[in-house]
Amino acid sequence: MVIRLLHRAGLRSIHFHVASLFTISLCVGLWVRAKTVDQSQRGNAERRALFVGLWPPTMWLIGESLRDVE
Repeated sequence: MVIRLLHRAGLRSIHFHVASLFTISLCVGLWVRAKTVDQSQRGNAERRALFVGLWPPTMWLIGESLRDVE
């Protein structure tokens, strides 16, 4: 049902596959940035990078589900 709503809204599988690749690069960027902050801020910055690192599989699987609808 959610996938059909996304498809009706005009979103296609390529949009989510590109978003997945973007979130991988965002995660790496946040991880590299976490290494440049001082020690008191590093834990929060690393947790942020790990949180964003959980998004790519979700985005990719939503894209695969949309591909089945297309």
